[in-house]
Amino acid sequence: MLPVVALVGRPNVGKSTIFNVLTRTRDALVHDLPGLTRDRQYGVCRMGGREFVVVDTGGLTGDKEGIGALTARQAQVAVAEADRVVFVVDAREGLMPADRNILDALRRSGKPILLAVNKTDGLDENAALAEFSTMGFSAPLALAASHGRGVPALVEAVLAGLPQADPDALVAEGADGGVRVAIVGRPNVGKSTLVNRLLGEDRVVVSDIAGTTRDSISVALERDGRRYTLIDTAGVRRRARVEEAIEKFSVIKTLQSIAAANVAVVLLDAHEGVSEQDATLIGHVLDEGRALVIAVNKWDGLPTYEREQCRVSLARKLDFVGYARVVTISALHGSGIAELMKAINRAHASATREFGTAELTRALEAAYKAYQPPLVRGHAPKLKFAHPGGTNPPGIVIHGSRTRHVAEGYRRYLENFFRKRFKLEGTPVRIEFRESENPFSGRKNELTERQVKKRKRLVRNAKKR
Repeated sequence: MLPVVALVGRPNVGKSTIFNVLTRTRDALVHDLPGLTRDRQYGVCRMGGREFVVVDTGGLTGDKEGIGALTARQAQVAVAEADRVVFVVDAREGLMPADRNILDALRRSGKPILLAVNKTDGLDENAALAEFSTMGFSAPLALAASHGRGVPALVEAVLAGLPQADPDALVAEGADGGVRVAIVGRPNVGKSTLVNRLLGEDRVVVSDIAGTTRDSISVALERDGRRYTLIDTAGVRRRARVEEAIEKFSVIKTLQSIAAANVAVVLLDAHEGVSEQDATLIGHVLDEGRALVIAVNKWDGLPTYEREQCRVSLARKLDFVGYARVVTISALHGSGIAELMKAINRAHASATREFGTAELTRALEAAYKAYQPPLVRGHAPKLKFAHPGGTNPPGIVIHGSRTRHVAEGYRRYLENFFRKRFKLEGTPVRIEFRESENPFSGRKNELTERQVKKRKRLVRNAKKR
């Protein structure tokens, strides 16, 4: 496996900025607000000629309860699996008592530790490093991560003594392989609980406090011989309630996660049914053309009568995505999880299915024969043949004449026909109409020119006579 390096320190010392610089991504959410990172975020650094895994962790506050304690537990797991720890401190704030407490805990872990003194931009580096000399490090590193200064030296120090990785090794955490599944929904519907249930471990922070997850966390999963990348996302509220800049960034990351996914699982709360915000989220999934599965969580806590009422409500309010499978689950107790994974697999298979021109054309002919498009100015659009137009979602390009006049209702009819014909579940079908070129479109002008030439020739011959 690739060697693992964990970034550890107090809140707001710049760990996420260092993570983004090392991985050359913007995967970690960065803001001046302390305590923004709570879960472990994994990425791969390819600087220095060798690869290693970088783990961003939440800031350690010393709290024994609440979010602070849950965040600390995530950081402890990162340290336990790391080959080396980079202890990040803030040069502007100087040496704090909390830094000494964190260092004592890191030394008890027995892992090799590097001291990175960040935010030295605009300061005397020697003076900044001297303040931390009492911590016992022979070669502390001065960084200005937001400007990229000192990062090459950090990479060189990290790589020194790290074990060589097998070139064919796969990164267990954060591997961008398999089916990418985004878990999305409103705050506190159980997204992180579902991710932990699927993984069989407390991989992401779970709390009763709404909005615990602020960033989008990608986690690798292997189940029944198949590989997945689960993306736990921040809860999305109505736009009118999104006031903090952090929450706005979180919403953007969630929408980006939907776009990057193969399948989106929209998680609903069985006690609350389908809210306006749920419908909006599903609309975002539709706009991106992603395969869709609806998971109704907390189902185990509903009495029989309320379950029936919930089913009726779901059928009515989710009619606009009738092709999506609705699965009832309990993320806390694990019921319905197997059916959820089957629905994800079917949706992904449908979204990535490849078609041939011949089978699409035959299906188009059957659809056209069963129901022809309505007349436009006395003429009906003619649909001649179809060919594939891409996957994820499946695209079908239909050629014919007067296709610009095909009504929207007929387009929906064709989508449903193709979906039923090929047994596509959980995926939208995008249809594009194109006007076929008339091979005789230029013949009229050609004939006219020929007639003109003939007439001129006749006139010349008559004059000669």
